[in-house]
Amino acid sequence: MNQPSVLFVCLGNICRSPLAEAALRAEAVAAGLAITIDSAGTGAWHAGNPPDPRAIAEAARHGIDISGYRARQVREDDFRHFGQIFALDPQNLRDLKRIAPGSLLGRARARVSLLMDLVPGREGSAVIDPYGGTEEDFAAVWDDVTTAVRQLVARIGR
Repeated sequence: MNQPSVLFVCLGNICRSPLAEAALRAEAVAAGLAITIDSAGTGAWHAGNPPDPRAIAEAARHGIDISGYRARQVREDDFRHFGQIFALDPQNLRDLKRIAPGSLLGRARARVSLLMDLVPGREGSAVIDPYGGTEEDFAAVWDDVTTAVRQLVARIGR
């Protein structure tokens, strides 16, 4: 069986998706699962930059150092490399479906879906974008992504 692989995608890859990546890394270690995990953005304007300082601080509150993460834009090969690509909100899900390489004719292996669809009662909902918000918004993001990745780890661990 191939190792599971997961890519989290938000707009700029400096707030929500790096926190989701960090949460899944921590949950996978705790569950003893080997999972390839990464994050990216649909936009490129933050490419090469570290996560937002508030995202770094939120992860640190949970004992996780994401200061070495660097933002990147989604690439065509992500759709072949990852088994699951999770968008953090419906707009990024639409953007992912739009930019998915149509010429691959079924060679793309990624299933593209919304992260919060993993959480019963939260299907179709977004993880809020905390970029213009407060530290409390980053804490809410952490709560959402942690809830979702725990569901994911439970599914993978079956």
